[in-house]
Amino acid sequence: MAGRVVTIDGPSGAGKSTVSRRLAARLGFRYLDTGALYRAVAWSLLESGRKIDEPADVAAAITSLDLAVEPRPDEFVVMVDGKPVGVEVRTSEVSRASSRVSTMAEVRGFLLDYQRDCAEKSDIVAEGRDMGTVVFPGAGLKFWLDAAPEERARRRHLELIGRGETVTYEAVLAATRERDARDRARELAPLRPARDMIVIDATTMSADDVVEDMVSRVGQTWPELKKGLSSVN
Repeated sequence: MAGRVVTIDGPSGAGKSTVSRRLAARLGFRYLDTGALYRAVAWSLLESGRKIDEPADVAAAITSLDLAVEPRPDEFVVMVDGKPVGVEVRTSEVSRASSRVSTMAEVRGFLLDYQRDCAEKSDIVAEGRDMGTVVFPGAGLKFWLDAAPEERARRRHLELIGRGETVTYEAVLAATRERDARDRARELAPLRPARDMIVIDATTMSADDVVEDMVSRVGQTWPELKKGLSSVN
C-alpha cells in the first residue's frame, strides 16, 4: 500500500458510492468502488448461465474471467472481456446475485489483488464492506457510513425507478432488511464497523454534509493536505 488510503465501509444504500466519488474528487484521490467489482462478477456469472449458489461452479468460472479495473477521481471503470460495464450491473437481479457471491471466499480472494493494486498506484478512496478491515487494514483513515434501513430503501427505490424498473418501496425495504441480516450473519467479513472506524449516521445528512465532515477529518489526519483542501470550493 504505497499511497494514502481512505476507506468507507457500511451497508448497502447508505450513500457510500456518492460520498466516495465526491470525496475522491475533492481530495484529488482515485475512487475504488468494490461493489462494482462484485456486481461485475455476478453479472458475468448470470450472463454465462452459471449457478451462483454453487461455490465450486463459481470458483471454476472466475478463473477464466477477463476482468480489468481503472480507478479515476470521479468514477470507477470495470471492464469485462475488454468492455466497460455500467448500468447493466446495477439491476435488482445483479444486486441480489452480488450479495450472494460476495460471501464466497473464492470470489473475495480473487478480487483482493485487484483492489490492493489500486492503492499501489495512487492515493485512493475505497468504498465497500470490508475495506478497512480486510482489504486495507492499515488505511490511514477509516469511515463507517450508515443510515436507517427505511432511508436506505427509499434511496434505492428512487434509484431503481429512475432506471425504469417496476418495484415497490415495500419490496425494496424487505430486500434491504434481508440483505442486512444475511451480511451481518455471514462468517466471512460480516457487516459491522471495526473499533478504529469513524461512524457517521447519514440518515438525516446530505451527501455534501457527509463529505465536508470527512474532508475535515482528512485534514486532521494528513495536515500536509490542509492547504489544498481549503482552497477548493
